[in-house]
Amino acid sequence: MNVSVETMNNLERRLTISVPSETFEGQITERLNKSASQVKLPGFRPGKVPMREVRRRFGKAVRAEVAGELMQSSFVEAITNESLSPAGSPNLEVVKMDPGIDFEFTASFEVFPSVVLGNLSEVEVLKPSAEISDADLDEMVEKLREQRKTFTPVERPAQKDDQVKVDFVGRMDGEEFDGGKGEGMTFVIGAGQMIEDFDKGVAGQSAGAEVTFDATFPQDYQAENLAGNTVQFEVKVVEVAEATLPELGPELFKEFQVESGEESDFRDQVRSNMQRELDTAVRNQLRSQVMDELARLHEFPIPSSTVSAEIQGMKQQMMQQMQMPAGAGAGMDLPDELFSEQAERRVKVGLIVNEIVQTNKLEADTEAVRAHIDTMAAGYADAEQVVNWYYSNPEQLQRVEMAVLEEKVIDTILNQAVVNDLSSSYADIIANKALPSDESDDESAELTSESGDKDE
Repeated sequence: MNVSVETMNNLERRLTISVPSETFEGQITERLNKSASQVKLPGFRPGKVPMREVRRRFGKAVRAEVAGELMQSSFVEAITNESLSPAGSPNLEVVKMDPGIDFEFTASFEVFPSVVLGNLSEVEVLKPSAEISDADLDEMVEKLREQRKTFTPVERPAQKDDQVKVDFVGRMDGEEFDGGKGEGMTFVIGAGQMIEDFDKGVAGQSAGAEVTFDATFPQDYQAENLAGNTVQFEVKVVEVAEATLPELGPELFKEFQVESGEESDFRDQVRSNMQRELDTAVRNQLRSQVMDELARLHEFPIPSSTVSAEIQGMKQQMMQQMQMPAGAGAGMDLPDELFSEQAERRVKVGLIVNEIVQTNKLEADTEAVRAHIDTMAAGYADAEQVVNWYYSNPEQLQRVEMAVLEEKVIDTILNQAVVNDLSSSYADIIANKALPSDESDDESAELTSESGDKDE
C-alpha cells in the first residue's frame, strides 16, 4: 500500500492511497468464489454455477463492496502509519478501481490542531465568598415550609395567596378561542400562574360566585393570537382555599429525615445543605470563569467537522430539554448559526482541557471518583442506594469520571492562576449575581488578590 499526504489548509489533509491490483482483485475473487458455492440460479445445480456466470451477474456489486471495505481498512492503516488524528469522518472517493490496475482512492478529512498551552498564570478569576447568616437560615426554613403548605377551603372572598378552583370560558370578539376554556382549574392568586387581569377578576369573589370581566393579555404572551388582545371571561368560582404552613415540629422534621425531632438538629441539617449548595455554586462560577479565560488565552484553528458535530449534539440536547420526541425534527430545523458560536467555544475549550490533561498526566483516580459520588449522594435520604446506583451504571460512572477529571483540570489551573476573593452574600451567590457584570465599574466589590500557589 502506498500513501501520500497532502496539506490542503491548516487542518485539512488529503491522503491518496494506492492498493496493489493483486490484493484488490484477490479479495474480489475470494468473495466471488464464496458466492459461487452458495448461490442458486435457475438451470444450475446448487454450488455448480460457473465462475464466469457468477462474475457476470455479481462482479460489479462485489467489486464495489470490496472497494468500500478496503477503503475503510486501508484508511485506518494509513492514518496509523502517518500518525494522523482525524477530527471527523473522512470523505472517501474512488480514483481508480478498474481490473488490472492498482486500486486508488483519496480520503479528505480534518485533523485535530496542535494546542500549545498558554501561560496559565495569566488566568485571573473572582472567587465569591459568603457566610450563611441566621437570617439566610430563617429564610430557607420558611421556603421549606412554603413548599409543604396545604390549602383548606374557606367561606370568604378570595385574596392574594389563596388557591382558587374555577370553571371558565373565554371569548374574543364573541368567539371562544383555543385554550380559553377550563373546568376545575386551580391556581394561586398573585403567584403569576394566570395573567394579571384574570387574578384581579377573581380576587374578592367567594365560592359559588359567577363573574364576567375583561382581561388583556401581555404584549409578549406566548400565544401570538392572544398577545396584546382583550378578551372576555365568564368565571364560576368553585372553591376558595387558604394556605396553611406546617408547624416547626417533629412531624415536619421527620420529612427531612431528622429522626430526633429536635429543631436544632433540623436547622443544623438545613444549614449543612445550604453550605453544600453554596460551595457548589462558588465552584461552578469559578469553573465558568476558568473556561472563559482558557478560551481568551488560546488561539488556534478549530476543526469545522467537530464544530458541526457539536452543533447537532446541542440541537438534540435542546429537543430533550423541551421534551420533544425523537424524530420530531423541529429543533433540528433550526439554523446552525444559532448554535455555532457556543459550539466553537465548547470545542475550543475541550481541546485545551484535553491538552492540560495530557500534559499534566491527570487521571480520575478511584478515591476521587468515590469522593465525588459520596458528595452527590449526601443530599439523599438513602445515600448508599445512590452510591450503588452509580457504580452499577457504567454510563453514569463514566460521566462521574469525566467530571472528576475536569475538576482536576480546574484545580491545576487555579493553582497557577490569580484568584481574587470577592465578599458577597449567600443569596447573591446562589442566584448567580455575585460576580459583577463589568468588574471595572464595580467600586463596591471587596477584592483580595490571592496567588495560585497559596491554599484555597
